[in-house]
Amino acid sequence: MSPDALKIDACLAALGAETFPRAYVDFVETLGIDQIMVFAIEDAGARCLLSFHYANAALAGQLASAYLDGCFLRDPLLPDLREASPNCIEVRTLEEITEAMDHDYRERFFDAPGLTAKSTVLAVGERLRLFVSLYCADPRSPDAGLSRLAGRLALMHFERAEGTGIPAALAILSRREQAVCVGILSGQKAEVIAADLGVAPSSVVTYRKRAYAKLGIASRAGLFAICSG
Repeated sequence: MSPDALKIDACLAALGAETFPRAYVDFVETLGIDQIMVFAIEDAGARCLLSFHYANAALAGQLASAYLDGCFLRDPLLPDLREASPNCIEVRTLEEITEAMDHDYRERFFDAPGLTAKSTVLAVGERLRLFVSLYCADPRSPDAGLSRLAGRLALMHFERAEGTGIPAALAILSRREQAVCVGILSGQKAEVIAADLGVAPSSVVTYRKRAYAKLGIASRAGLFAICSG
């Protein structure tokens, strides 16, 4: 079995489990991708389910926060995703939507961060409508067939994983990093979180710093932003 096939198999084995995000980003990396973003689009807004940049974690968090802060409404593919039928998996490239994209949107999400190519998978299941966006600094778009597979895997996982009580944006974190972030989101102080986890308050600070670095955020406000919705 090839290394790529092994990574796909690891994703399938982890569907619905907390180990999926790590297996998934390992698989996506084999596609030559620099950044992966997964957003669920709902009637009331959008949620970030996964945000990962392979070289710059902070950039992924910044772009996810900006997208959630109303920019998703300017996504030229939004009407298509909202109208798509269940069990739809469609791939769209940046070239197909460039003319429908306003200048400021293009500058913020592509030109400024140096992401020159993108494939977005419109993945619609029974409960979720997802944008699975694969970004490259290289001008070549990701392979369409493998992009479809990435979209299908994300949809299968997040439809199974919904309702776990952990915000999907935190899926990339370790279990303790997740627990610290959930405590922060609940308004708990470091001492309370530490007591719940059975660790020292200084350890909570360490887990928080690690979590924020992975999420590409710098504050509690950033945490609320990427977990909103």
